Amino acid sequence: MTAATETEAVEPRHVTVVSRKAPVAFGVITLLYGLLLALASREGLTHFRFATDGDFVHLPSVALPAMTTAWVCGLIALVLTGLAFALTQAARKVPIWVSVLFAVAVLFGFLAWGGAGSDADFPIARLLASSVLLAVPLVFGALGGVLGERAGVVNIAIEAQLLAGAFTAAIVGSLTDSPWAGLVAAIAAGMLVALVLGVFAITYRVEQIIVGVVLNVLVIGLTSFFYSQVLVPDAQRLNSTTRFGSWAIPGLSGIPVIGPALFRQSVIVYLMYIAVPAVWFAMFRTRWGLRLRAVGEHPQAADTVGIKVEGMRYAGILVAGGVVGIGGAFYTVVSVSSFGKEMTAGAGFIALAAVIFGKWDPVRAAMAALLFGAASSLQGALSIVRAPVPSQFMLMLPYVVTILAVAGFVGRSRPPAADGTPYVKE
Repeated sequence: MTAATETEAVEPRHVTVVSRKAPVAFGVITLLYGLLLALASREGLTHFRFATDGDFVHLPSVALPAMTTAWVCGLIALVLTGLAFALTQAARKVPIWVSVLFAVAVLFGFLAWGGAGSDADFPIARLLASSVLLAVPLVFGALGGVLGERAGVVNIAIEAQLLAGAFTAAIVGSLTDSPWAGLVAAIAAGMLVALVLGVFAITYRVEQIIVGVVLNVLVIGLTSFFYSQVLVPDAQRLNSTTRFGSWAIPGLSGIPVIGPALFRQSVIVYLMYIAVPAVWFAMFRTRWGLRLRAVGEHPQAADTVGIKVEGMRYAGILVAGGVVGIGGAFYTVVSVSSFGKEMTAGAGFIALAAVIFGKWDPVRAAMAALLFGAASSLQGALSIVRAPVPSQFMLMLPYVVTILAVAGFVGRSRPPAADGTPYVKE
């Protein structure tokens, strides 16, 4: 055997596995988009309004030829699809900026097509602000899901934690006439649901997915029962909260387009801005985060170096429950002034999809939640210009985006190695 052959035998071969899901998804969406433009052509101009009251610089409204703009955006999407296929063929991953640019091109083209011939303007700043607001509970839910699953516990009960937080915030906020008290109560409620999940999943080692599903059903049943039997008969005293008001950050709130959307918000929205980097820092830059990830990846190894696996898992899901509880409080101390039966409407499951889409990373999961929030806000934007899109389609759009994101754009993802596996000390 020659020296070259021996070297080849000893040196490991690195094989890069690149998923074709992203380019295939790009291609399908581009094809459907092209068919829409070809079969349902619309003439006229589409008006986009970028300015709001209080901006430092008032940007003028822009009127664009609808179909020309839509086809140009389709051409950009086609080029990006070809780039994605070329990168995959070369065994390279599709960069995140390609996916973002593709989504922006298709969205802008769709808005141009939908607003053709309408006298009303597309309020871009309002669309962005609505996207942020609708994403708030999803972001907090996704952060809680990342924390729990990084600790090795599958948190299917995000929906239950959101609903319990909303219900508790409504009662406590109404009784105390303080949204701050409602927020604290929502955090406690989310942690209580997480504690129940931990007792069964960590201590008694019950199948975690089953426990999460049961908790969702239980909390939905309990809140619906107490809503009908307790809140409705005495709604003025028990179900009429004082909401957090909006607070404009001086200077930043006057930035055109993004200022009103990001910096004229309530306290809970600003807490979201803090929570995302805080969770990332705690998870990847602290000893606590290292231990949390260790018990989710290899609990046996963590145990051998003195980390209490069950204790760290309890800590992870309790913090996660408190974070999700903040998202639940958003419903009743920011969005509306009262609790409604099943008002979370499946947001916990969309947040869980954001966790998968974000590959168990807090920042990526938050960005995925913002994407789903933008999909929800499109319904209101298209109704303003009376776009010829059935309302039923717009209602299902967030869930369609969820399926496409998880099945197409996420590519190859790997959960924590011990996620969902009870730890048995040997």
